[in-house]
Amino acid sequence: MATTPSVWGLPGSARPTQCLHLCVQLMGMRGAMLELSNTAVLHQMRRDQVTDTCRANSVTSRKRRVLTPSDLKHLVVDEDHELIYCYVPKVACTNWKRLMMVLTGRGKYSDPMEIPASEAHVPANLKTLNQYSIPEINHRLKSYLKFLFVREPFERLVSAYRNKFTQKYNTSFHKRYGTKIIRRQRKNATQEALRRGDDVKFEEFVAYLIDPHTQREEPFNEHWQTVYSLCHPCHIRYDLVGKYETLEEDSNYVLQLAGVGSHLKFPTYAKSTRTTDEMTTEFFQNISSEHQTQLYEVYKLDFLMFNYSVPSYLKLQ
Repeated sequence: MATTPSVWGLPGSARPTQCLHLCVQLMGMRGAMLELSNTAVLHQMRRDQVTDTCRANSVTSRKRRVLTPSDLKHLVVDEDHELIYCYVPKVACTNWKRLMMVLTGRGKYSDPMEIPASEAHVPANLKTLNQYSIPEINHRLKSYLKFLFVREPFERLVSAYRNKFTQKYNTSFHKRYGTKIIRRQRKNATQEALRRGDDVKFEEFVAYLIDPHTQREEPFNEHWQTVYSLCHPCHIRYDLVGKYETLEEDSNYVLQLAGVGSHLKFPTYAKSTRTTDEMTTEFFQNISSEHQTQLYEVYKLDFLMFNYSVPSYLKLQ
């Protein structure tokens, strides 16, 4: 492993996981370590929340099975800094993939924002855990620092809907999912709507998600799949759970632990089109309480596991 700069007085060759566990040990110290201690406590609480939720929902969440390599295609590996990042679409994953390209590029990239978004999503540009042998997978899961980023589930869902079904350029989603949703959920749909699939209403999208036929037919698309199903937090013990709501702080904490925080920061920029809580509230106004309740059940584990309260706008039955 390449030697990394010293982090908080640790040897330059210290692993990110060693840095993290030392942070937890330092919780009782005062003064200069107070902020670090508070951060370590916060992340310990998030880890405990995941563990407790998995234990409490063991019948549904931990299905007694071994993960297969195909379950690990969302886990991006950085061997130089011993990191594993599980990417979740609609939770700043484009910028985190850009960062991972900088970290794994061995000098090829220096500024993440110079990497086009389309490049960040090319599978060949990043190595994922499913590409390794079983012993190599187990070694990396045991010794690398593992992290993911999560977001309020319904805000993420509305963000996915807005991006995939209201943008005219997303014709592949309109053809693959829009036409299917309209065919199933819209009475008296026009031939044009059935052909184009580009005017899916949010109510139709929700009806499609809670339809038992949908869940039997195929797994959800990754943009609206649960974090629980994408990253398997009941089978993989993540060292850090970052949140979209504290994206900058959590991201830069990961970069500090990786030993690159002095020269690499999470890219920030104002994005006026971002889906907000207020916007999400508006989208749910026309969803019946029955459908709201069924949809909450689909995403319930994500709400519980990552400590998101039931939204005040929901009318659960």
